[in-house]
Amino acid sequence: MRIIIAGGHGQIALRLARLLGSAAVGLVRNPAHVPDVEATGARAVVCDLEKASPDEVAGIVRGADAIVFAAGAGPGSGAARKDTVDRGASVLMADAAERAGVRTFVQISSMGAGRPPAAGTDEVWAAYITAKTEAEDDLRRRDLDWTIVRPGRLTDEPGTGRVRLEPEVPPGSVPRDDVAAVVAALLTAPGRRTLELVSGDTPIPEAVASR
Repeated sequence: MRIIIAGGHGQIALRLARLLGSAAVGLVRNPAHVPDVEATGARAVVCDLEKASPDEVAGIVRGADAIVFAAGAGPGSGAARKDTVDRGASVLMADAAERAGVRTFVQISSMGAGRPPAAGTDEVWAAYITAKTEAEDDLRRRDLDWTIVRPGRLTDEPGTGRVRLEPEVPPGSVPRDDVAAVVAALLTAPGRRTLELVSGDTPIPEAVASR
């Protein structure tokens, strides 16, 4: 199995890479991040998703079993990079998936996506939610086996292995450990669905199997 993780140095991405080990390939923009990815047991490939072409990325992902989009502009970035990374890089990866014949695509989005930002929302947060919504909309239009995961507020608490994973759930939080575990489980259960994710009482294998 070969899983491409876009945004390979992100906090969820590194946790996912530890779960997948040598099956994972983390795409990173900064060469200095390669050792962190390789320390998980995964392989790292340097690729700037704000500059790469679809054909270039297709060459990297060709032959993979699945793609996970875990990239994000990150804290401290402005509205412009929310668009170029959270939307633009997702569109790029989906383009590459289609060109390379990689059908399974899991997109890590955010709870709150799919709805217009509330009036008075901070400009950068509004740009982030708008970018995530547009990335979701783009993916749904494609002939891929896509899954969109919208986690609630992310925490660094140890994972519990128990979640609530449904098309719509009340606002809540979820450890990054559990997000990574859910994504890993979804890779072997391809489908076309949008799922919101918070902590809950259902063991992750059961939660994924029911979706």
